[in-house]
Amino acid sequence: MTLSSDNLSALSFVGNTLSPLFLEDPRTGGAGALFEALSRLNADEAAAEWPLADRDEAREGLGLMVAGLEASRARGAEGAFRADDELADEYRRLFIGPAIKPAPPWGSVYTDREQVIFGETTLRLRSWMRQHGVTRLADDRMPDDHIGLMLSLMATLAEERPDLVEEYLAEHLLPWTPHFLALLASCATHPFYQGLAILTKATLEGAQAELSLAVTVPRFYR
Repeated sequence: MTLSSDNLSALSFVGNTLSPLFLEDPRTGGAGALFEALSRLNADEAAAEWPLADRDEAREGLGLMVAGLEASRARGAEGAFRADDELADEYRRLFIGPAIKPAPPWGSVYTDREQVIFGETTLRLRSWMRQHGVTRLADDRMPDDHIGLMLSLMATLAEERPDLVEEYLAEHLLPWTPHFLALLASCATHPFYQGLAILTKATLEGAQAELSLAVTVPRFYR
């Protein structure tokens, strides 16, 4: 199937928008401008424009995200964004540690019997990228099946290698991410990350439906 320019633009937009929210610490990372822009959204208006996702789910997710950023925006000078302790601490609790992470952001943790990073899901993705000459987005210390990296790669493929998008989604991104995002929504205690999980899950499931992709769901060990 040849993807339409609208499909490709939508995948590029959502991948580039959502990826930094999983990769960047809201206080010390490089996505401060994105966090600030999100904090100023009208959730109803943004949901009406958000591509691929069911509108009600988009409204719920964006509403929680905006509400979760309100305290941070109020902390900065003249209402500018500065991540408060609750937001920064939740990001680190969910994705960084040092304690056991309730929602590890790597696919192999869920699909590998040993629940380890750099497991089968990571290795399959790396092999696929080498086969197709796709440049890795991180160094050897970062597993390629991190949700943030995979969303970024989705955007890159939509922009540069549209012929690979459907295979990538069906075989690498979509098999495990709805499971992870449902877990993230249930274990997040901060509304921003609850909303991020809801919005991302609705968007990816919408992409699967829009593109009529057949996805084989693996066995999950976590």
